[in-house]
Amino acid sequence: MRLTDRTLNLLPRQVAELLRKKRETVKFIIVGGLCYVVSLVLNYGLRFTVFEEKPVTALTIANVVATVVSYFLNREWSFRTRGGRRRHHEMLLFFVANGIGVILNSAPLWVAQYVFGLHKPNISAAAEELSDFIFGMVIGVAVAMVFRLWAYRVWVFPHDDVRPAPKRYEPPVQAGAVPTSTASDTSNA
Repeated sequence: MRLTDRTLNLLPRQVAELLRKKRETVKFIIVGGLCYVVSLVLNYGLRFTVFEEKPVTALTIANVVATVVSYFLNREWSFRTRGGRRRHHEMLLFFVANGIGVILNSAPLWVAQYVFGLHKPNISAAAEELSDFIFGMVIGVAVAMVFRLWAYRVWVFPHDDVRPAPKRYEPPVQAGAVPTSTASDTSNA
């Protein structure tokens, strides 16, 4: 049984069934969560070292690195049964969609910094960090995530079931039920 199914089996049955129906979206969100952590660590690593006075640059670089990680994880896990394009065309569309996503992710932070003036000396350092986090890492990520999910399904991986999927989840046999196959059935195969 796959890791996804083992994890879903830990949840209440109705929740697990709903998440199985939305399997692709759930995987996209998991990949997004991992890439969010990559982006967060890189963003603050760059902000407190190389780009102390350039938060938009730090966030943009962090998002580009997270995008590369995202491509491979989404291609091989989240959308593994989707495709329909040649690999180089698919990759180009992925990076175009993510380029738009990086802009959408950075736009709220840019507005906060340069339109609303939410930076030092206008506000305190603590208020600036909070503002940067809310506008860049919360609002920006949410806007970009919705766009990316739509773009991946429509542009990048447009056709469903073009690559074979691994065996899907089968509900566990209930106690006292007779299994549909026995060990003797498989030994003749």
